[in-house]
Amino acid sequence: MNPATSRIRLVLADQLNPRHPWFTDTPQPDTVYFLAEMRQETDYVRHHLQKVVAFFAALEHFAHWLRNNGHRVEYRTLDHPDSALSLPDMLQSVAQTFGAEHIEYLEPDEYRVDQQLRSAFGPPSDTTCHFFYDRGALERHFAGKKQYLMESFYRKARVDHGVLLDPAGKPLGGKWNYDADNRKRLPAEHRPPPPCSTLTDATPWVERIRRHGVTTVGEIDAQHFAWPTTPEAAQSTLDYFVEHLLPHFGSYQDHLGPQDAFYYHSRLSFSLNCKHLHPSDVVRAVEAAHRTQPDRIGLAQAEGFIRQILGWREYVRGIYWARMPEYKTLNALNHTAPLPAWFWTGETRMACARHAVQQTLQHAYAHHIQRLMVLGNLALLLGTHPDEVDTWYLGVFVDALEWVELPNARGMSQFADGGIVGTKPYVSSGQYLKKQGHYCGTCWYSVDQKTGPKACPLNALYWDFHARHRAKLEPLPRIGYAYPTWDKMDPNHRLALLEQAAVWHAQRDTL
Repeated sequence: MNPATSRIRLVLADQLNPRHPWFTDTPQPDTVYFLAEMRQETDYVRHHLQKVVAFFAALEHFAHWLRNNGHRVEYRTLDHPDSALSLPDMLQSVAQTFGAEHIEYLEPDEYRVDQQLRSAFGPPSDTTCHFFYDRGALERHFAGKKQYLMESFYRKARVDHGVLLDPAGKPLGGKWNYDADNRKRLPAEHRPPPPCSTLTDATPWVERIRRHGVTTVGEIDAQHFAWPTTPEAAQSTLDYFVEHLLPHFGSYQDHLGPQDAFYYHSRLSFSLNCKHLHPSDVVRAVEAAHRTQPDRIGLAQAEGFIRQILGWREYVRGIYWARMPEYKTLNALNHTAPLPAWFWTGETRMACARHAVQQTLQHAYAHHIQRLMVLGNLALLLGTHPDEVDTWYLGVFVDALEWVELPNARGMSQFADGGIVGTKPYVSSGQYLKKQGHYCGTCWYSVDQKTGPKACPLNALYWDFHARHRAKLEPLPRIGYAYPTWDKMDPNHRLALLEQAAVWHAQRDTL
């Protein structure tokens, strides 16, 4: 017979940190940990099937781990009649079932859930103990300043946490940032090693998701599900990355090509965002690999990766909490167009976009240049409403949670925040993609043509974007160079570009 229960402790699917004091302390007989598959979380946007499976599998594995470590656990699947309740109502139901007087929860990482729980149960009991900084650190660092420059915050983080510093406390190698060394194009014949194999059979979760009619997108090979869904699998993925992929990560992290979905990228973002891996462990493992094997793992490789975790990841989380809920409504360029239909199917003649979407539907993953400079670039040039871009990015990627997605998509990708995250819009013509990868040679469109039915749509759309937003963009320090070039063009050529762009806008769903 179970002892009396005095409290219910909620564990969300992105709070699976096995090192949190809640779970490492001696099990308390009066405490029940509550974990649940919820329609509230499957239905607020249309998610990729692999994303739902990954979070559900990770959640259920964690429930088993808690039980095996002596904790009392109430785990509910979609089969439970309460799965359609809101989270507060579900918690009230659980508390009533167990006769518990207290409901405790960890600080959520999404504003939506944070407000829902605060309204019902007051402030959280603790944080997830999973980031380098608390929610408000970035806002305090930039107090009184108009711009939140990531490089400034990144340097502070390096010093605060003693990462990649020499004995004098200066940046290792004499520079803070080696991004200029990390923009190489992968040779066409080169094949990187495959990603770490962490295959599991996801059939039970797939069948349950489909049985309950959850609307999803994307594909899955249920019997060979590749995303790590336990802390042990996450650690194996990290070890494999450091040993086999990190030596070339920095050099080729921006490469675009159809040969592989992951290249030298780590596949650690899901494990970090569900909290299986602590970011300090990832950063220290990469730093240690460089310091012990500098000839094999160069400083540019290590610094390029660490900047993503210690710098960018912490930075966008800080932006999110400093600017919500207003941030989610920003639309600085007043874009209103719908998202092109091919974002959901991959049915486009643009080779780079077709592969990025098809890869996303197949793997629930695209790397940052595919997200930013292929798909985000096209959405921005076509004037897509940032709400529609947010919904797509939040749904289709396995690692997408709003705190990381929103500043990346609405801010960095769509410039809808007017320059809070990025100092300029990240747009390009087709020439950038030609330089970065191997798509243009096989594309139906011609990257070297500016107008006409076979011209790469990016070319005319790029100049149309600048012309439409000149008043807002020309004063920006990193973009003004475009306008002298535009002004020097023959007027007839400028008109032809704008007319061609109008054609692409009209044909946005069939490009």
